Amino acid sequence: MALEKINQVNDIKEIPPEEYDTLAAEIREFLVGKISESGGHLASNLGVVELTMALHLCFDLPEDKVIWDVGHQSYTHKLLTGRKAGFDKLRKYGGMSGFPKRKESDCDCFDTGHSSTSISAGIGLVGARDLLGRDEHIVSVIGDGALTGGMAYEALNNASQLKTNFIIVLNDNHMSIAENVGGMSEYLNELRTNEVYTSFKTGVEQSLNRIPGGNHLANQLKRTKSGIKQLLIPGMLFENMGITYLGPVDGHDIQKLLDVFRKAKRVKGAVLVHVLTKKGKGYAPAERHPARFHGAEPFDIDTGLPKNKRKKANYQDVFSTCMVKLGQRNEKVVAITAAMPDGTGLKRFKNIYPDRFFDVGIAEGHAVTFAAGLAAGGVKPIFAVYSSFLQRAYDQILHDVCIQNLPVVFAVDRAGLVGSDGETHQGIFDLSYLSSIPNMQIMAPKNKWELSDMLKFAVKFDGPIALRYPRGEAYDGLKEFRKAIAYGKSEMLYEEEDIAILAVGSMVKTAETVRKNLKQIGYSCTLVNGRFIKPVDTEVIGELAKEHRLLVTMEENVRSGGYGEKVRDYVQEQDLPVKVLNIAVPDEYVEHGNVAFLYEELGIDAESVTKRIIERYVTMK
Repeated sequence: MALEKINQVNDIKEIPPEEYDTLAAEIREFLVGKISESGGHLASNLGVVELTMALHLCFDLPEDKVIWDVGHQSYTHKLLTGRKAGFDKLRKYGGMSGFPKRKESDCDCFDTGHSSTSISAGIGLVGARDLLGRDEHIVSVIGDGALTGGMAYEALNNASQLKTNFIIVLNDNHMSIAENVGGMSEYLNELRTNEVYTSFKTGVEQSLNRIPGGNHLANQLKRTKSGIKQLLIPGMLFENMGITYLGPVDGHDIQKLLDVFRKAKRVKGAVLVHVLTKKGKGYAPAERHPARFHGAEPFDIDTGLPKNKRKKANYQDVFSTCMVKLGQRNEKVVAITAAMPDGTGLKRFKNIYPDRFFDVGIAEGHAVTFAAGLAAGGVKPIFAVYSSFLQRAYDQILHDVCIQNLPVVFAVDRAGLVGSDGETHQGIFDLSYLSSIPNMQIMAPKNKWELSDMLKFAVKFDGPIALRYPRGEAYDGLKEFRKAIAYGKSEMLYEEEDIAILAVGSMVKTAETVRKNLKQIGYSCTLVNGRFIKPVDTEVIGELAKEHRLLVTMEENVRSGGYGEKVRDYVQEQDLPVKVLNIAVPDEYVEHGNVAFLYEELGIDAESVTKRIIERYVTMK
């Protein structure tokens, strides 16, 4: 077994070339087996097995540095750096992350998790290397999907000025999470399929090398701006930017990869190696459905079907159904996604209203300003986006949407704790960063019916408005409470005295259990569904302060800048005769792990909250 020989970094260099294919097959079998149990990013990792092997064969880690854009495709890299045992606790609390982590290994030189960052980070590492007089190689691996992100082009522009070696590996598998869109995708497709160019280039070089002095002429042709590439592929983007282009090369042929990487190491400046790979390679279900196996739940290996079948609709399903209905009723409603039509629930809208659906690629900043333009033009844009990805567009929200008070709806998906993807993906900051922006309104539904009601309200609202909801199964409790949505107003669920809980969004479900716990041991407790995080319902706070001694706020967001802080500030400003206890996520990054377990660790589960309320209430007597 070739994989058994890999126990630490650079062990792969001891594997004989005739065993490379065997090792690649064993790595794929290992990954399929482990991810079928734990869940994780499968298709992307199966596609880069040979590419990763070639990088580890050609470069010397940890001295040489490899930055993985996003990093969800780094599983083979982790295997080849001695972390085989870590896959037993992959993406579990206290276990190995599904992304590169510097604290996990010296071979992980830069933490990643979001798209289009690797080239910028790589240039920084090149600058540090040159400044300190070192000579290690720096390699940034970026996917073709990530090249739809504007940050990648800012970095490419910067890279073109380099005079020392910097290697960019373009892992081109035709995909990001969904199928790629836009001009760059079309451009790369031309490069992939232009056999005339590839065969002609090879033929000319071979012919010149056979004649006296031909080597010099071949090198001159390679260097000139009006060389072979410009003759056959007009506007050769990377070369015209001043970046040497090598490829395309078969990303599943290790020998060809080794040859091109050796050439790349000799370039004095930035060089882009264009590698063609197949997402999901080696496992038929992932090859057929790469998007479904992007972030897979535990699955049956034989069929590829999930082991845990969903019985109830999740919030994305509810959003999907509501979007279709809104599209039927209002022809001005349009939907926007940043390469996530499946994950956000917009696929049905896309299929029914293709002319009103826009996938802008992995470009959240552009998506927001694009939405602002649509709104300024008289239509009603709804941008569905994960909370952690919306962070990338803060300036555009502030500058292009909110200053102009444009009616853009932000459907903020995966708000709160998302679990196994960890720090880079937890949606625990949106209430804070969105509420800091003037003109922005923020709502959070307590259950699936309120999500529908709030989305309808948002479409009618004349200004920027965000609707944030969690990942996973949509809560169907409290259905007897469905008071019409009124701007800035909360909803009274149970009215008593002494203790009042004001909860928002996903925490209303938890607060309902907390109230039951308190009632069982003799405490009187009011429960309010906050609904609006901005503006806060100050009227209800004032009324509660008259009959209650303790106000408890509950939110699935960091404490700083959140809902609870706003309630507390109002109580202090008005000098209201009531104490405030804020229940929120601590102001820290939250690692990967099961969401229910993370609730307990952070002290925001029902039992922990009940205990904290009793402790605080007792000290007030």
